[in-house]
Amino acid sequence: MELFFRNIGALILGIIAGSIVNMGLIIIGGNIFPFPENFNPMDAVNWDIKYFLFPFLAHSIGTLSGAFIASKLSKNYNMIIPIMVSIYFLAGGIYMAMVLPAPTWFICLDLIVCYIPMALLGWSFFNKK
Repeated sequence: MELFFRNIGALILGIIAGSIVNMGLIIIGGNIFPFPENFNPMDAVNWDIKYFLFPFLAHSIGTLSGAFIASKLSKNYNMIIPIMVSIYFLAGGIYMAMVLPAPTWFICLDLIVCYIPMALLGWSFFNKK
């Protein structure tokens, strides 16, 4: 029973840590590349390429950090908990792909590279021996 609660706590803390990193990078990106006046940020089809950098970094590094934290805190060292963290973030990425119009290349890159591979990378960073 202790293993179960420890793994649930690791999952929750991994999601919280990844979310904090994600939002922090989005805020930093908005400060580095501010949108011009009368610009609709909810229509990514017309964005310049520079505006895609920080959402991509936020999604990938947020998932990576959340999976790493979850791997570090979980009692057993399997990859189920980090994958669950990435599935949570992948669901958010799919939702954003449906809500926010964006170029197909960015949606494909985001959904393929930023979630499951980053969780496996975060898990492997912790499990390097």
